[in-house]
Amino acid sequence: MELKNKNVLITGSTRGIGLAIAHKFASLGANVILNGRGEVSEDVLAEFKGYPVKVFAVTGDVSDSADAKRMVEEATLAMGSVDVLVNNATCNCWCSFEECKEDIMRNVFYTNYILPQYMIKAALPYMRQSHNGTVVNLVSIAAIQPRARVSTYSAAKAGLEGLTRTLKA
Repeated sequence: MELKNKNVLITGSTRGIGLAIAHKFASLGANVILNGRGEVSEDVLAEFKGYPVKVFAVTGDVSDSADAKRMVEEATLAMGSVDVLVNNATCNCWCSFEECKEDIMRNVFYTNYILPQYMIKAALPYMRQSHNGTVVNLVSIAAIQPRARVSTYSAAKAGLEGLTRTLKA
């Protein structure tokens, strides 16, 4: 896939793995749309000055479906399109299945399986209309090689992998 001048929206991209992903796309010539729950700092934006790409920041909470829709709309208005959506936001809990409290189970499953769907549902109509678009859902080796102390995370990531394959079909 040619990435030069493609517009890539990466959730949770103001730090950590998401920020590293944004740098990689920028190094390949893709325009990046950074996302975080809080304002994207000038320091983070300055990190992209060395790339010959456009950078746009959209603040919003991926746990709110209306906010997900607004973020995609803002990014599309500002950049012209969202060609690639990278669902990066995640959380985990290190406990056995028996020890894991229900509220933590719900949060881990919700964050890793449901939240990406909000962003996909927001971006997909634009992608289908333009007959162009790629969705990248970050999963984990735990989806196919489950670990005992991350059972809910493993199940959620396996579900997300299944959803990703279904969308491709």
